Amino acid sequence: MSAPTPIPTPDAPLPRPTGPVTLQQVAERAGVSSATASRALHGSSGTRIVGEELRRRVLDAARELRYVSNAPAQALARSTTSVVGVVVHDVADPYFAAIAAGAMGVAREHGLLVMLAATFRDPELELDYLARLRAQRARAVVLAGSGFADREFTRRLAAEVDAYRADGGHVVAVGEHGIASDTVRPANRSGAALAVRHLHDLGHRDFGIVSGPRALTTVRDRLDGARRQLRSLGVPLPPAQVIDGGFTREQARVAARTLLTRAPDLTAIVVLNDVMAAGVLAALRDDLGLRVPDQVSVVGFDDLPFAADLNPPLTTVRLPLADIGARAMDMILTGPTIEPRTLDLDTELILRNSTMPPR
Repeated sequence: MSAPTPIPTPDAPLPRPTGPVTLQQVAERAGVSSATASRALHGSSGTRIVGEELRRRVLDAARELRYVSNAPAQALARSTTSVVGVVVHDVADPYFAAIAAGAMGVAREHGLLVMLAATFRDPELELDYLARLRAQRARAVVLAGSGFADREFTRRLAAEVDAYRADGGHVVAVGEHGIASDTVRPANRSGAALAVRHLHDLGHRDFGIVSGPRALTTVRDRLDGARRQLRSLGVPLPPAQVIDGGFTREQARVAARTLLTRAPDLTAIVVLNDVMAAGVLAALRDDLGLRVPDQVSVVGFDDLPFAADLNPPLTTVRLPLADIGARAMDMILTGPTIEPRTLDLDTELILRNSTMPPR
C-alpha cells in the first residue's frame, strides 16, 4: 500500500511540478484565475487591469515554478507577434544587405524584431518561408527578393499572400511580384534607360548587355528598359550581344569574354548590377587587355558601396537601397489598407571614370 500524498501546510513549500509548467499551475500557486494570471504575466489589450498585489503574487509564483511563457501561444492569443520577416535572395549580396539594413533600422526604432531569410533564388523556398512566417503569426513579411516571371509560381504566391492577409498579416513587396500587396517599386526600367542614354549621348552606337537570370522580374524590367531605350534611339541590339552573367562576379567575367568574342567592335557595355560589373571590368582589364574607358565604356546598376573603389571607379545607376528597406518597413508600421499601395522610388546616374566618348 503506497504512502498517502502529504497535504501542504501554509508553512511548508508547495511541491514544484514535474515537466513543463503551465499557466494554470502558476494561477493555482498564486490563488488566482488563469485569466488573471495571463493578464498579470502578458498584459492585456482589454480594459481590465490587474492590481499590483495580485500581479506581484503571480510573478512570485511564476518565478518559484520557473514558468516560461509560450511565445507561439501568446502570438495566437494576440493575433500577431512583434516579428517581421524579410525574405531576400542572398544575404551575402550587398544589394540585399543594404535593403535589409534599411528595414532593420526602422524596425529597431519601433521595437520590432526582424527575421532574415535567404531563398538563394529558389521560388519554392520563398513560398515555404512565407507559409512558416504565417504559421508563426509574424506581424508582416517584406518580400525583398526579385519576383519570378512564372505564372504558376505567381498564382501560388498570390494564394499564400491572400491567406497571410486573411490571418491578419501584412505583406510588402519590393519590386514587381504580380500580387495584390503594398509595393515599394524601384525604377528598374527607367534606370536602365538612363544608362543607355548616357552612353548614347557620349557617342556610343555599338552596345552589349550583361544581363542576369531571365526568370527574375528585376532582370526582365531592367533589360526591357535598356532595349526600349535603344529602339527609341534607333540603335540595334543583336540577340547575341545580350548575355546572362548570372548575377555573380565570376559568371559575369566569363560572360564578358564571350560577349567580346561575339562582338569585338562594341564600345559600350551596360551591366545590370554592380556585382556583375566588377567581373566585367576584371575580364576587360585582366583577361582581354582592354582599357576601360578608352576602348570600352561600362555602366553598372545599383551603386553598391564598392562601386567607387573599382578600377576604374564605376559609373552606375544608383538605387536608394537602404531607403527601399526603410520605406517597406514604414508601410508595415502604418498597417495594411483596403487597396494596395505602390511607392515608386527613382534612380539617378552616378558619373565616375568607367565611361567616356568612343575613340
